[in-house]
Amino acid sequence: MLYRETIQGRIAITQLTHAWLSGQLARAWGNDFFGSVAPREEVCLGAEQHDVGHTAWEQAPTLNPRTGLPYSFFEMPRTLHLQIWSTAARLVLPQGRYPALLVSLQGTGLYEGYYDATKETPENAQAVQNYLSQERAFQQELLATLRADPHYAPYTTEEAVARNQRLIKVWDAFSLAICFGHRQMKPLQHVPTATDTTTLTLTARGNDPTQLIVTPWPFHREQVTLVYEGRSLDSTFSDETMMREALKRASWLTLKTTLFPD
Repeated sequence: MLYRETIQGRIAITQLTHAWLSGQLARAWGNDFFGSVAPREEVCLGAEQHDVGHTAWEQAPTLNPRTGLPYSFFEMPRTLHLQIWSTAARLVLPQGRYPALLVSLQGTGLYEGYYDATKETPENAQAVQNYLSQERAFQQELLATLRADPHYAPYTTEEAVARNQRLIKVWDAFSLAICFGHRQMKPLQHVPTATDTTTLTLTARGNDPTQLIVTPWPFHREQVTLVYEGRSLDSTFSDETMMREALKRASWLTLKTTLFPD
């Protein structure tokens, strides 16, 4: 779960909604400069489902006693975070091997890119290594079957897989920036193009974070309108049961963000 703080109050947005938004970005992506997405449906599905491991937790979120809110995704205890990511790719596998591969790579990429073992207990550090070993073996199993498949073989070269893994990561960060609704947004770096990489800048149009100017323009449409949902959650809680009940009763909000070229 993540939170957008607005003048009107706090909006809770689930990880599943954030992933849905990633999928919307993926389906609009691609032009002469940025190249195409291939295999398109599988990569878009991987983007859309990359946080599917959070489904059970989002249905009954646990309370962070420090904040009085459900844990946000970056506050989760290590054991819970590992449990979520250990199941994610297997949940996607019934939909297809290629999207499952990308979801698994997204999880291992989080730990390979941002994890600092020196800040962990020995037990947690070992649990992370066990998770990485498990996922890497799973990835190799999937790659072996995909490379033996004439349809998927062209998309399983190291270069093709690395490009698609990077695209999932870019859409993930892009979606998070939209969900948080900050007026000042960090540039998105190392974004794959047709021939190289570039940096995307996101600028609030007229200081409105629901209208963003994207430079350079990565989409095949003249403008892109994204529709997603959140819930109003202004209170904080000391009791987990009360928090869950309040979240069930919380008012739903339809959110929109429109993207424009420079």
